[in-house]
Amino acid sequence: MHRALKWFAVLTTVGMLLILLGGALVTKTESGMGCGRSWPLCNGQFVPTQITAELIIELAHRLVSGSVGLMVLILSIWSWRTIGHIRETKFLSLLSFFFLLAQGLIGAAAVIWGQSDFVLALHFGISLISFASVFLLTLLIFEVDKKFEAEKLVIDKRVRFHIQGIMMYSFIVVYTGALVRHTNASLVCKDWPLCTNSANLLPDNLYEWVQMGHRAAAGLIFLWVAYATVLVIRNHKHQKVLYWGWISSMALVFLQVIAGAFIIFSRLNLYIALGHALFISCFFGVMSYMLLLSSRSRKNENALEQAATTFREREERGVANNAAAQ
Repeated sequence: MHRALKWFAVLTTVGMLLILLGGALVTKTESGMGCGRSWPLCNGQFVPTQITAELIIELAHRLVSGSVGLMVLILSIWSWRTIGHIRETKFLSLLSFFFLLAQGLIGAAAVIWGQSDFVLALHFGISLISFASVFLLTLLIFEVDKKFEAEKLVIDKRVRFHIQGIMMYSFIVVYTGALVRHTNASLVCKDWPLCTNSANLLPDNLYEWVQMGHRAAAGLIFLWVAYATVLVIRNHKHQKVLYWGWISSMALVFLQVIAGAFIIFSRLNLYIALGHALFISCFFGVMSYMLLLSSRSRKNENALEQAATTFREREERGVANNAAAQ
């Protein structure tokens, strides 16, 4: 049972990644209107007669999203019934399907009625939450075998603060990156790291502000993750799950920054752009797992404090009883 569930969970996670990359591909190739103002049909037809590249990309994205959506629903129910005793399972099951449904509805609304670029930029962030929920469900399923210690971690307050802060801040990075794509601001700044590499440091228009705002946000999260990684290496090297989780996060955020730079240097190479979306998606997934470990750590810390208090009370009662006996 668990082996079949594991395989299905992995396939669903890969499917969620394909949805994220497919959405980025639709935006990058400006294929959002490939099926016209028709949804879920394409140009009002079940089988389109006029085939274009934009239509193929948009229709393929819809088909993958629909198929994976069904897989997410099955995974949610299956996980609920199989490992529902794990405290995070039911919450993640509901979260994964709810945000996948919200993602589909926003995409449909954008096709039928149209949306502003600032609203459309929310779409990628919502998709990331659904992906992270499915990813965490998959990790919970693999945790059942107890092949890696992930339930008894105690993380110090500084690292917990950085985990929670980086997770919240990453939404700003994701949103500004999506806004760059939806406003077609990817190449308004043709140099890197500055917009023009000239004496004029301030952007001249809204599109340059959007581009440079995203670069500043990405640079800050890189520095923040690097600092937190140093803390973890110094204080938690013995906790392998936490240690390698942060090493992975550092590697992914580094690749994200490099890919962002090469998008400019390559003048918007499609494969590099998709790699950029892949790295931030994987980074968000790993950091989501760090957040889950952080919530467990607080529970473990409270349990240890309670145990220590109980031990002290017993010692005090023992001393009092000995004194009374004497």
